[in-house]
Amino acid sequence: MEAPGNGLGIGEVVARTGVAEATLRMWERRYGFPAPHRLASGHRRYSEPEVELIRAVSAKRAAGLALPVAIDQARSEGSQPATSVYAALRARHPDLEPRVVVKPMMLALSHAIEDEALARAERMMLFGSFQRERFYRQAQPRWRELARTAEVAVVFADFARLRAPRDAPVEVPVPREHPLNREWALVCEGQDFGLCLTGWEPPESGQRSDGMRRFEAIWSVEPEVVREASRISCAIAAASRPAVGEGARARLEAPLSATAESQLRLASAVTARMLSHISSRLGAAAG
Repeated sequence: MEAPGNGLGIGEVVARTGVAEATLRMWERRYGFPAPHRLASGHRRYSEPEVELIRAVSAKRAAGLALPVAIDQARSEGSQPATSVYAALRARHPDLEPRVVVKPMMLALSHAIEDEALARAERMMLFGSFQRERFYRQAQPRWRELARTAEVAVVFADFARLRAPRDAPVEVPVPREHPLNREWALVCEGQDFGLCLTGWEPPESGQRSDGMRRFEAIWSVEPEVVREASRISCAIAAASRPAVGEGARARLEAPLSATAESQLRLASAVTARMLSHISSRLGAAAG
């Protein structure tokens, strides 16, 4: 009897990517993609990078790209490790439309996402980009609480050194010239829910007459988008601390289980929490 060999069978790939078996075979026959290796029996085996490329191609097809273009773009992006959550999501999910958001709104939405994650008390993956260490220190008590129930918790900022404090997020230093150091990012993925928020701060942010910082932001509860954000964040963290990738592997390889209905309820819950935060801020300012 033939050993199963390394890699995933086509049925597993179908379950993890949502791309039908017939579609995968047609892509391979017409475009040479994907390119699984074959066992002596002729059965296909797919590597993890190949599965990631299939996901990327599927997302680009859903956004309206022709299949050959989607394959070329996915291969090009896959050959270079992502260094920016915002840029990678924009490239891989061109249907996501950014909005200019002022810092108080980013704070309100971030706190709403964190509150929802705390309320669910699930085992989750959690990533946050704070740009500056002082911004993270202001939020540190809340993030310590979030990390208590997290499988993986990582924060990025201009920390002086890599730290993995007990019962707290891993602190990954990001050099000032790194693309992530101009980004605000929050990625939270549990077994049955997921949210991500990321924004890029243009160089002229804060130079307006009102002095208010602004971000080109996108946020999503789409399971595929959240998983993509988790993978990107994990890869950036693992470059400095490989144990992060090892700890997240099982979750990142698990099939997406959140339903469209559950994610719609999640979006409604987060929106309500965000409005509550904004209302509280306005009330405090008026008082």
